[in-house]
Amino acid sequence: MTAGYSQETLARAKSLRHALTDQEKKLWGALRDRRLGGFKFRKQQPIGPFIADFVCQDQRLIVEIDGSQHAESQTDTARDAFLNDKGYRVLRVWNNEVTGNLSGVLTAILAALSDPHPPIASQWAPPSP
Repeated sequence: MTAGYSQETLARAKSLRHALTDQEKKLWGALRDRRLGGFKFRKQQPIGPFIADFVCQDQRLIVEIDGSQHAESQTDTARDAFLNDKGYRVLRVWNNEVTGNLSGVLTAILAALSDPHPPIASQWAPPSP
């Protein structure tokens, strides 16, 4: 293990960085190079055994883009619990929201970054697929 994650997890994260989904590319275009409020984000970042879609380390905020396969996923619940235990907050957005309402997604991310203490799930929860 290196820095809390395995070499396999690191290799997978590097691979995922070169195979972003269309929604990940779209959101990354808005987050990269401190374009959103001056906050620094990393894409496909290993954290323990998991790989976060996007993470702002300074604010301990993870942004995950979910498709319908994530609806009520027990794996996501366990993953979020692990990440919360490590001091991260997780904001989940639906991939169709990134496609059709990027400005709303960015507003939700900025709100979470600006006030790091409210529970994310109750602040902005995407609609059920």
